[in-house]
Amino acid sequence: KIFQAVVSCIGSDGTIYIIPKLFEPALNKLMAEIQNTFKGLGLLIPYCWKKGEACVVRGSDTLWHRAKIIEVSGSTLQVQYIDRGYIESIPQCHLYPTTFYTGIPPFCIPCQLHKTLPIGNFWQQDAVDYLQELLKNEEVEIHSEELPGKPWGKLSISLYFGGMSLSSFMAYQKYCVAEDCQDIEKLGVFEGDLSPSYLLQPLPVPGETFPVTVTHLVSPKEVYICLDSSGNLTKHSATEKAASCDSESLNKALKWCNKIVKTLPHLTNFKKELPCLAEYVDGLWYRAKLLSITQLVPVQILVQFVDYGTYLVAPTSRLRHIPCHLLKYPVQAVRVLLAGFRPASHDKNVERIPYSPEWSLKALWTMVDCVEGKRLSASILTVSPEVTISLYGDDKNLVHLKLIEMGLAELDE
Repeated sequence: KIFQAVVSCIGSDGTIYIIPKLFEPALNKLMAEIQNTFKGLGLLIPYCWKKGEACVVRGSDTLWHRAKIIEVSGSTLQVQYIDRGYIESIPQCHLYPTTFYTGIPPFCIPCQLHKTLPIGNFWQQDAVDYLQELLKNEEVEIHSEELPGKPWGKLSISLYFGGMSLSSFMAYQKYCVAEDCQDIEKLGVFEGDLSPSYLLQPLPVPGETFPVTVTHLVSPKEVYICLDSSGNLTKHSATEKAASCDSESLNKALKWCNKIVKTLPHLTNFKKELPCLAEYVDGLWYRAKLLSITQLVPVQILVQFVDYGTYLVAPTSRLRHIPCHLLKYPVQAVRVLLAGFRPASHDKNVERIPYSPEWSLKALWTMVDCVEGKRLSASILTVSPEVTISLYGDDKNLVHLKLIEMGLAELDE
């Protein structure tokens, strides 16, 4: 069985506690009922606690949780939150004995990685800390492999985060040995003669109007667009729905890659068009491709972020190998030319775009104002030799009309 779950905690022995997403509504309902039943402080009178006894405990989040006694030690008790998995030492005044809710099974499931042997036959502390940092409170994909041999034993699972197998990833980090490591190459951390490349984004059919956002402008005429599934046009085509699904999955995969990026090696091959991960000025890592070496000492590389169209000159320290599974998502940004206008022949503005001097900087900034943060729509006119579109603003008028009104462009039939 395959299902989505949230990792609630990692036990000190490496046990992975998960809460299936399907259980969340029932757990939230139970938590609300417990808060309404138990108010105020815990039990303030002396009480003889017993190991294994059911109770409710007031946690550090000030909420009451179901728990059971793990160990009795003077005025402090060690308890396990049965719906979360984690263990804490709690003063007796924050507990209350109860037989309420004992008929409801725990919502979290203790799990172990299937056919995965930790180095030294038990999970070392640094491995447990790494699992906690990587997985806690994150949504993951669970493949149930083998049921526990005894009641309340550990479910044997394969766990996937961002399209990667946790067993394979931890094996690559030398924390364990995984019997089924067939997808270790998905990490993309091996050196080879492979020349991977990105998939291109499928486009709607010419003549069809579809919502877009402009992610980057090269000039008023040349821009990069992304299909925008949030647009409220009549109905979305299959192409737009597929693009929306790809974008959502890609964002999740990139979020995970940002968590493990320090484990990915730096680039040593600087072949043109080579896919990679590059760190942007916001400190996050995105999919990119190499364009050229702009400086040799120190080495500086011109890269393009393929899901936005933007460019960056980066040192090699900000470039890393890209996990191969990130290549299965089509590039989100598409380079297009806008139809219907050309540079004004009598534009008196002396400040020009250096790499496209036929256009003034004022024309570029005016076009930025026309498209930035706007709900736009487009219609493809031609796809060869280059993708050419008509681009409409949120008022349904062609965006370039503003430039023509200002004398920064002229009509081009």
